[in-house]
Amino acid sequence: MHFNHFLSSYLPDPAYGGTRLYKDMVEQAVQADTCGYRGISIPEHHLINILLVPSPLQMAVKVASVTKSIEIVTSIAVLPIRDMRVFAGEVVQAAILCEERLVLGVGRGAFAYEIERLGVPMTELKRKFAESFAVLEALLTREDVSWDGEFYKFEPITVMPRPERPVELMLAVMVPEGIYHTAKKGYHVQTTPLGASHEVLLEQTRAFHRGKAEGDKNAANRLSLQRGVFLAKNAADAREKLERAHDYYSRFDNVWSGPGIVEKGLIKAIPRKQTIEELGRSLLICEAGEMVDRLGTYVEAGIDEVIMTSNFGQSQSDTLDMMERFAVQVMPHFTDARRKFVA
Repeated sequence: MHFNHFLSSYLPDPAYGGTRLYKDMVEQAVQADTCGYRGISIPEHHLINILLVPSPLQMAVKVASVTKSIEIVTSIAVLPIRDMRVFAGEVVQAAILCEERLVLGVGRGAFAYEIERLGVPMTELKRKFAESFAVLEALLTREDVSWDGEFYKFEPITVMPRPERPVELMLAVMVPEGIYHTAKKGYHVQTTPLGASHEVLLEQTRAFHRGKAEGDKNAANRLSLQRGVFLAKNAADAREKLERAHDYYSRFDNVWSGPGIVEKGLIKAIPRKQTIEELGRSLLICEAGEMVDRLGTYVEAGIDEVIMTSNFGQSQSDTLDMMERFAVQVMPHFTDARRKFVA
C-alpha cells in the first residue's frame, strides 16, 4: 500500500494570506518527495476558505518544478465548470511540464455554493460531467473530434500539441454503485468516506474490487482512498488534532450537505451530529502503534493507496514534522504490506 499527501489547503484566518498558504503547500510537496511518499494530491475549490486551489494544474506544474520523482494528482479537477476544448490543451501542456508525472483526477464537483455561483445548476451537474468527461477523453485520444450533444456542439477539432504519452485518468466517485461501474470500465478510482464509519469505507472498497474483477483482466486500475490521517506524538497531541478535525468538518459539512452559509469567503461552522469520539473512530488520528494496526485493515480491504488529509489548521511546522514522523514510524511497515497482512 502506498501513501499520498493531500495538499488540503485551509485558510482559517484570511490574514495568513495566499502567498504563505501556497508556499506552505509547495513546501509540503517537497517534504513528501523527500520522505518517500508515492504522490501528492491537489484539490480544487473556489470562493471558500477550505481546499482553495482555483487552478490545480497551475499548482501541479509548480510542484513538478521543485520535486524530483513524486506523482502529482489532481484531486479533483472539476469538469462541469470548464470548457473541455480549452481544458484538454491545458491538460496536455501540464502533463508535459510535469514531466509525465501528472495523474488527472476529475470529478463533477461537490459544493452547490460554488458550483451554482459558477453558473452550473446542480440539476445539470451529473449530465454535464458525463458529457464533459466523454469530450475530454475524446480530445485527449483522437484527432478531428466533432461533437453534437446536450452541452457541446462543435465541428472537427484537434487539440495541439498532441499528448506524447497517454494521460492517466482517475475518476472521483463516492457512491458504491458508481465506483463499481467506474472500476469495471478500467479507470483508476479515487474515493473517500469523509468522516463516515469504517463500514462505509469497506462498502466503497468492495464495490471497486467487484467492478475490477468483472472488467478487463489486464487493467491496472487502482483504488486511492482519501482519509483524515495524522500521526500524533502522544495522546494529548491526538486529542488536539481530533478537536481541530471536528471543527474543520463542522465547516466542511456546511457546504457539503448543509445550508452553505459563507460570509466573505469564510465558511461558518455548524453543529455536527457526529461527536468528536465518533469522528475519532473513523479518522486515523492516533499514535504509531494504533496507526499501523488500523492501516493494516486498509491493506486487508485491498486499498492500493491512502491519500492522507492531514491539514486541520495546525501550524506548518507541525504538519512537516508529522509527515517525516509518518515516513519513519509507519511507512516501513507497509513496504510489503499486502503479503504481511493478507498472507
